[in-house]
Amino acid sequence: MKKFINNIKRYYKYAIYSAKADLKAEVAGSYLNWLWWILDPLCFMLIYMFIAEVVFKSKVAYFPVFVFVGLTAWDYFNKNVTASVKIVNNNRAIVSKIYIPKYILILQKSFVLLFKMFISWILVVILMILFRVPISLNILWFIPIMVTLYLITFGACTILMHFGIFIEDLANIIQIVLKLTFYLTGIFYQISRIPKPYSTILLRLNPIAFIIDSFRKILIYQTHPSYLFLGIWFILGIILTSVGIAIIHKYENSYAKVI
Repeated sequence: MKKFINNIKRYYKYAIYSAKADLKAEVAGSYLNWLWWILDPLCFMLIYMFIAEVVFKSKVAYFPVFVFVGLTAWDYFNKNVTASVKIVNNNRAIVSKIYIPKYILILQKSFVLLFKMFISWILVVILMILFRVPISLNILWFIPIMVTLYLITFGACTILMHFGIFIEDLANIIQIVLKLTFYLTGIFYQISRIPKPYSTILLRLNPIAFIIDSFRKILIYQTHPSYLFLGIWFILGIILTSVGIAIIHKYENSYAKVI
């Protein structure tokens, strides 16, 4: 872990600079420029609102906020995991020429997606004001939940990055798993309405479902998350991250030869 901390101190400026460059390149030549970062999540929210409210007649309170909270957390996790599997191959030109700790590539990608996530959270706040969602002190749980989401995502990405180098079909497998997970995460429906014990199983064994449910509790329903399971997933996030970093430190010298 000491090596990891030293590498973060040494290379975090590169991660920040590279993230800024990616964000600029993403909107270069676009007429709407940075507005796409707002329009993209808004369009997804409108689509799922239409499906749930018009097609399935959902009666969830503050539904636009409910959906947007779920989409914001899911989008961050989904895009990080999807990118991590091929991130070394996609940065072949850098990896093959200079040494850089490979998890710095994941850190850089997470900075890009954290910035977009920040924009989405601003939109959530605007929606909460428009729909007059009551606010309580439980909103202070936002930071611990965000940290837990980041740890779980970063840890999963480091492990998937390693195996993605050696398993060619892993990207396709992950896409299928993520599609299944999406529908089991309660983006546009309340998992609590699923008959027990299935709802309990989903909330306890699916970390993203638990995190999204926790965000909704503190932002919409003025309650607190489960202290026990937030602590459990926080610890598991640290374990995942530690395992992923250890694997990368052990095998990263062979990555350039494989790709």
